Amino acid sequence: MTDASGVVNRKSMAIIVSKGTLDWAYPPFILATTAAAMDIDATLFFTFYGLGLLKKKLDLEVSPLGNPAMKMPMAGMHLGMPNLVAALPGVTAGATAMMKNMIEKKGVASIEELRDVALESGVKLVACQMTMDLFEFKKEDMIDGVSFGGAATYLEQAVKADVNLFI
Repeated sequence: MTDASGVVNRKSMAIIVSKGTLDWAYPPFILATTAAAMDIDATLFFTFYGLGLLKKKLDLEVSPLGNPAMKMPMAGMHLGMPNLVAALPGVTAGATAMMKNMIEKKGVASIEELRDVALESGVKLVACQMTMDLFEFKKEDMIDGVSFGGAATYLEQAVKADVNLFI
């Protein structure tokens, strides 16, 4: 699309990434890499618990506690887990292992792979500097290719974006 002066205006998307569990890590990376494949500029702004998704070493878990929508395919059905059971020691580790096994069996890309694809396709990954300071992370803790900025950095992208999401 071009404006009146003939300048090409690409569509853009800005996403705030605020959650850092395995199940919540997929939506922003899938949306951003899909946008990039569709020639849409994408910016992911990682804040609070989402910031952990940019760390060099990932150890992501799913949290079945308080997640009544988490129904896993088992024995030909989709079974959920009552909160009382989800609160027991070891249940998070078991649910995480089941999810990682299902991801691998179905051939779904890992979060590490999706991060690489995002960077290779030009998705901007921005770490919230305030959250970096708050949680005492260092720039060396983060993967290469990340930029750092605050709310103003996000807003500069968001006010121009065609799509804005909070995940």
